[in-house]
Amino acid sequence: MPNEKINELPKIKEFKMKTTIPVHKNEELTATITDITYQGMGVAKVDGYPLFVAGALPGEEVKLHVLKADKKYGFAKAIKYLTTSPDRVDGGKKELVQTGIAPLQHWAYPAQLRYKKKLVSDLLQKAHLSDLQVTETVGMDKPRHYRNKAQVPTRNYKGQLTTGFFRRGSHNFIPLEDYEIQDPRIDEVILTVRDILREYNVPAYNEEKHTGVIRNVMVRRGHYSGEVMVVLITRTKKLKGAAEISAKIQELCPDVISVQQNINPDKTNVILGKTTKIMRGRNYIQDQLNGLTFNISAQSFYQVNPEQTEKLYARAVELADLHGEETVIDAYCGIGTISLSLAKAAKEVYGVEIVPEAIEDAKENARINKLDNLTFEVGNAEEKMQHWANAGVDPDVIVVDPPRKGLTANFIEAAAKTAPQKVVYVSCNPATLVRDIERFGEQGYSVKRPLEPFDQFPQTTHVETIAVLERN
Repeated sequence: MPNEKINELPKIKEFKMKTTIPVHKNEELTATITDITYQGMGVAKVDGYPLFVAGALPGEEVKLHVLKADKKYGFAKAIKYLTTSPDRVDGGKKELVQTGIAPLQHWAYPAQLRYKKKLVSDLLQKAHLSDLQVTETVGMDKPRHYRNKAQVPTRNYKGQLTTGFFRRGSHNFIPLEDYEIQDPRIDEVILTVRDILREYNVPAYNEEKHTGVIRNVMVRRGHYSGEVMVVLITRTKKLKGAAEISAKIQELCPDVISVQQNINPDKTNVILGKTTKIMRGRNYIQDQLNGLTFNISAQSFYQVNPEQTEKLYARAVELADLHGEETVIDAYCGIGTISLSLAKAAKEVYGVEIVPEAIEDAKENARINKLDNLTFEVGNAEEKMQHWANAGVDPDVIVVDPPRKGLTANFIEAAAKTAPQKVVYVSCNPATLVRDIERFGEQGYSVKRPLEPFDQFPQTTHVETIAVLERN
């Protein structure tokens, strides 16, 4: 693959069978990787039939072993690389590709940034919005060891509690000690906690039988403060030796200022349960973001890449183009990370979030930072938008930072009725962003400046994007 650009991202169509699938399980064959999927897997075509290959890069000729062949597509593993991409880099851990933790770790970072720009551009083109431009992806100087939060499963492995992750698309457990993309101190704390749990003979969770105690270990660390939180996520309410375990964690890790237990008794893939209790220390850690201080609790949503988040949020506020007289609505405000930055430049900011605990955190964060021009309310964003409109709130700018599913059609309609001059859309999913741009277009809003991708998650396929929609 040439260095100056990446191949077209795949537009995989269903393979139409003639009589038989052209490959079969356990077959070995040679093919050239022509594309890469949105999950970071290489794509080889055999008579038009797509085979997905973890770890393979576009332009590489590979000897493959077919693992699975369904009617529409199959999976294969590379057993020998006959040619390699000039953008391939060495030194990665195969477990990080297998688990999906760092599926692009073997791809040179400049190529990753080009890929993410291309990802956004191709989605625009597919939606017949190819007239919209996309800037170069804003990357990191050091694109590893950036995550400030880890949620690591524990399982019984070879007779003892072990931390690790699951093979992608399965429940096969792979022990891990170095996660590559996490703050190194977080990895160290996880290992210390693991060893303490072993010492006190705490049984790991058994997913099949729904037995055992420790399901996950969650660790958060303040990028600037260095404060660490440990959350033991348990199946049971009772954790035998809880006082001794929490004391030992703080003894061996003096930077841990919060040890908590989260109880999740359900047979579910959801990590956190509804109940969290303090075992030792505070129920939050503090950190800074663009000069503002935030209290971060166990269940707070807080961006996991602080270095890139500062760039992302600063740019979002810059694009809002505030001069001190504007009213701004921050939908999906969380604990107020964007709201507080907006409040320093606007006359008044209204934030809405459906999670009550997040709104309490947001109010406390406003108090900590001595900002009194913010109003935070619990509620559904689209309903609250209508409520504020009826109450005479007339926003000049609306800022949205929704989850991966994007905005609902009802929210977009409600937002448009308040007639803001501008909507600043911070997206973690370019597919739903493009869909929502089309929906805003139906309400009289259009994108008049290039979309701006930010690499919030290096070594993975995810990309954050800022789009600015203006009223026509």
